[in-house]
Amino acid sequence: MNILVCISNVPDTTTRIKFTADNKSVDYTGVQWIINPWDELALTRAIELKEAGKANKIMVISVGNSTVEATLRKALAAGADEAIRVDAEALDSFSTASHLADAIKQYPADIILCGIESSDYNGSSVGGMLAEMLDLPSVSSVSSLEIEGGSIKITREIEGGRQQLETALPAVLVVQKGIAINPRIPSMRGIMTARTKPLKVITASAVNAESQINSYDTPPQKSSCRMIDPENLDELVELLHKEARVI
Repeated sequence: MNILVCISNVPDTTTRIKFTADNKSVDYTGVQWIINPWDELALTRAIELKEAGKANKIMVISVGNSTVEATLRKALAAGADEAIRVDAEALDSFSTASHLADAIKQYPADIILCGIESSDYNGSSVGGMLAEMLDLPSVSSVSSLEIEGGSIKITREIEGGRQQLETALPAVLVVQKGIAINPRIPSMRGIMTARTKPLKVITASAVNAESQINSYDTPPQKSSCRMIDPENLDELVELLHKEARVI
């Protein structure tokens, strides 16, 4: 059984994001790039399944220019066997899903894992679009994945509880927190072997984005902390009601 993990290349979560002077694009100067945290957990679970003898090969795939390759090498160092980079700019969710779908048709897998969202844009839409474009069954909000024989058992989070189900393969699984506990940290041996593992670059097909970004804006600055006399409850209630508008 082969597993393919879709990897998004995102800025480190501690990065301070800056915009260009016209606020029409992000200034990525000096940004540290990492594997999207939800995708990293998906990769970790795939590696665990392979180590348990329940999967044969793990592939990772990403859409982007050559800067993405360093992130894919990190995935190879963690335990993936092969990496694929679609040589295209990820303009929006639709174009990203389209590029992934075209590539996956050339390199099919039994289980396709996607993180529930990326930590930069939080769109939560690529996984569902990908499944539709590939005409495959999909399950969202997956928090547990087990392989037994030729079938997979899934636990997903629903309002007020959890749902246990199985699905036919191949399938797209959109995973969330809980699919793995701690991200797999590459060992020194893994880092060394990652240099020789295959990283294929695929020429992207012509895909048009279905949306565009007109401008970025930062949220308003938070007001300074105001101290209220603990004996003056009337003032506190008035501020919570008229200014904070929480009551």
